[in-house]
Amino acid sequence: MAATPSFPYETRLNILHKSLEVIDEKALADACEFTWYNQTLCKVNDSVVRLGVVQGEYHWHKHDEDEEFFYVVDGKLLIDIEDRKVELSPRQGFVIPKGVMHRTRAQRRTVILMKQSTWSCNALIGTGIAAAGNPRPRRKLTHTMRGAFLDRSVALEYTTRFDLSPLVRAVAAAMT
Repeated sequence: MAATPSFPYETRLNILHKSLEVIDEKALADACEFTWYNQTLCKVNDSVVRLGVVQGEYHWHKHDEDEEFFYVVDGKLLIDIEDRKVELSPRQGFVIPKGVMHRTRAQRRTVILMKQSTWSCNALIGTGIAAAGNPRPRRKLTHTMRGAFLDRSVALEYTTRFDLSPLVRAVAAAMT
């Protein structure tokens, strides 16, 4: 069996702040030592707000069930879509419609905020899972990815909400 590759993403799904707590984005971003860091800051209704401190490229992927919002705080974010490139500067935002293949890139350290539904929190290598504790019934989420980690597009279907081990096994099997 082939070894599972190491992905350069530090993705943290724990929610750092509850309602009525002050969120100091600058302090969190300044303390970040990772090249590609993604931290859930808070939950707002059925969505989460995430902090990203990024440099380099994320893999090509899409979210079949949800839109994704990006807002640049500092730096410059490039979003590649299948038919064009979007360049965002500080205080600019952009929505990726559901089902649109995309990847984000930053040539230098860039700080961004993202909004996603709790159903599509990108866990591990970008495969959508429902957030733990979400009272909605289980539903099948499909996430397609392609890029530097795979020499072909792979569609993964994941139907359980809490245990990631079947997902990890499916990804490893798809990559061999």
